[in-house]
Amino acid sequence: MRDRVLVTGGAGYVGARVCSRLLASGTPVRVLDSLLHGQNEVAESLEQAGAELLRGDVRDDVARQGALDDVGAVVHLAAIVGDPACARDPATADAVNVAGTRALIEDMRTRRVDRLIFASTCSNYGRMANHDVLATEESPLAPVSLYAEQKVAIESDLLAHRWEGIRATCLRFATVYGVAPRMRFDLTVNEFTRDLWTGRELDVYGQQFWRPYVHVDDAAAAIELVLADDGESAGNSVYNVGSTTENYRKSDIVDVIQRHLPDGRVRYVAQVDDPRDYRVSFEKIGLQLGFSPANTVDDGVREVIAALEADAFGDPYDPKLRNTP
Repeated sequence: MRDRVLVTGGAGYVGARVCSRLLASGTPVRVLDSLLHGQNEVAESLEQAGAELLRGDVRDDVARQGALDDVGAVVHLAAIVGDPACARDPATADAVNVAGTRALIEDMRTRRVDRLIFASTCSNYGRMANHDVLATEESPLAPVSLYAEQKVAIESDLLAHRWEGIRATCLRFATVYGVAPRMRFDLTVNEFTRDLWTGRELDVYGQQFWRPYVHVDDAAAAIELVLADDGESAGNSVYNVGSTTENYRKSDIVDVIQRHLPDGRVRYVAQVDDPRDYRVSFEKIGLQLGFSPANTVDDGVREVIAALEADAFGDPYDPKLRNTP
């Protein structure tokens, strides 16, 4: 069934949302996931919804090659995600994010699976000297973390057509937030909201530094949109994924949350230097593919508060709800 889509990391924070959207549209889905963060319930839920689940690691030749059998497209989300997780174990991060990804693409070419969506990050832009200028897909890349360096390395290979016959779309996601089946509380909006809701004093380092943000459902919607394009417009391209109006400083995020949690206690900690400081334009994906996010940071904050009040996560400080212990 060549219309089947393989989603690596399909039981992860973004991946589970991607799989749910594809299954709802009638697309056959296969998931390859090592369940690194113990998301067994998420995996079981996807199976019940009709996904084919393969518990395996992208570094494993047998698991990876078997997952590609009778597949028409690959959404590659499997990774050691985020700066802290990569810094904690650089060797594993390199084995998964670089070597594992390159092996997957080589196997795709061998099996004549030509359509790839590669999850990248706006962190690739590093630190911008002038915040009046928005980073576009043509802006210089200046990765300052191992995670971003790894994403840039794979992007560079793909956009230079290292793998003949592979039609790749690189999606540079803004910082993701919002409620998802595999919840994460190590993401800025989610973490800040949790801490202020639970009554803890929130320490904010580098309140003046900029980032763009995108809801997890909108990130998944962008992937679905690119898949529907079938590579005719989006193949061999790169897109920033988010909304230009959703660039915020950390202090702006706190302001949004305090509209809903006015009694929250915040302590701003001076931080003169942060290597990641950037504002991003998302005009290209809107003009070329018609992508328009449905959610704002305010929507995400209200959603996280409602889920916390409904006791949706158990202990919101459980280590499994973050990518590093």
